[in-house]
Amino acid sequence: MSKRGKNLNTIFQAAAQELAAANFSDEHTETRALAGPIKSMALTLGKMEDEARALKQALGSGLYVQMLEPDLIDPSFMRDRIDDIAFDDDDPFLRSIAENGQEVPILVRPHPEYEGRYQAAYGHRRLRAAAQLGIKVKAIVRAFDDTALVVAQGLENSGRESLSFIERALFAYQLEQRGFKRSDIMNALSTDKTELSKLISVPTTLPLSVIQAIGSAKGIGRRKWLGLANAFSPDRLRDVESVLRSEELRNASSDTRFEAVSAVLTEAPKANVQSWMPQAGGKLAGSIKTTPKKFSLTLSDQEAGRFGQFLSEKLDELYDEYCRKKGD
Repeated sequence: MSKRGKNLNTIFQAAAQELAAANFSDEHTETRALAGPIKSMALTLGKMEDEARALKQALGSGLYVQMLEPDLIDPSFMRDRIDDIAFDDDDPFLRSIAENGQEVPILVRPHPEYEGRYQAAYGHRRLRAAAQLGIKVKAIVRAFDDTALVVAQGLENSGRESLSFIERALFAYQLEQRGFKRSDIMNALSTDKTELSKLISVPTTLPLSVIQAIGSAKGIGRRKWLGLANAFSPDRLRDVESVLRSEELRNASSDTRFEAVSAVLTEAPKANVQSWMPQAGGKLAGSIKTTPKKFSLTLSDQEAGRFGQFLSEKLDELYDEYCRKKGD
């Protein structure tokens, strides 16, 4: 049994493990393009066998399927997707539910705060589809604590190719912000300590507003996100926000928005160049170049050397005055 399966088994026993596996498998099967009637029949029969086994395990473990109104079920308190779940009328997943019904239950718990309501552990896409179609949703109702919920939610997500790197990173970061232990987060994401540190480092460095504005970026992996985080500094936030608000990116894909931000952060910032001449007159002149991280003053004229030496001797005094004014 895989680590993912063993972890689920310790939380929900074999029944919940089978349901999670069938839930994940079914989502992909329902949206997969089939290459001919024979393959289609084989996939359908295989899916039916998996679903029957999952339901049999659930019933045998004392779990049973209930039909619940979608508006009685709140999403998990931990959001695992950046983009909202939405379906067009001709969406293959929505159409499959409409034509064939919901074949694998979602997993919910009685809501810890509101009597008579429920909270989903996983199956949010099925829940949204049922709500959009105006039908009840099949659900396994099981009482479990917050840690069990996020571990089950994370374990199901860890098997999804559709969950992007930054969505996994945000999920891990938000769990840590809510006080979950790193060992529990590692279990939820089926990852190790080194990988978890890399995941959490990105939302720790990049402002959440920037990540949300970029979006899920399905085509952007770990290496590029780590590179973006390394290139970011707070003084570049205004540049990043400016490009994200630009007309060119209004209808751009999430991947395109990422690349645009990356281009801004990897290009050298333009220096602000000013000229200086003493108000008292004279031939001494200076050129001042300023960037967010550099400042240079170039003096010209035969007095440049002596005046430069004078400035050098005054640097400590000038810096102390700067610090005092900055603290006021």
